[in-house]
Amino acid sequence: QVQLVESGGGLVQAGGSLRLSCAASGRIFKIDPMAWYHQAPGKQRELVASITSGGSTDYADSVKGRFTISRDNAKNTVYLQMMNLKPADTAVYYCYSETEDVTTKRRFRWWGQGTQVTVSS
Repeated sequence: QVQLVESGGGLVQAGGSLRLSCAASGRIFKIDPMAWYHQAPGKQRELVASITSGGSTDYADSVKGRFTISRDNAKNTVYLQMMNLKPADTAVYYCYSETEDVTTKRRFRWWGQGTQVTVSS
């Protein structure tokens, strides 16, 4: 079992910044990738950014140039630095990761509980 604990959400004015953190704990042999998704009311959950253990990143077009994803492999922690926030960024942000069982090589998917980000205009 793996637990993902997020922190860092909150209320910010448009143009402001927030930094989200997500720490993974439990039986972890290999955790890859780590990612952030968001879900606005009435909309589907969408990928915001992802990062591999080797540092390769991918971003949604809507956040390129404003958000930066990073990770600390030693701490199994992923971060999302969000700059120049817009009201359209308002959503619940979920941490996501995949792990691999050391013996069976079976892969598992994990989600955090979500953290609310609200951007006021």
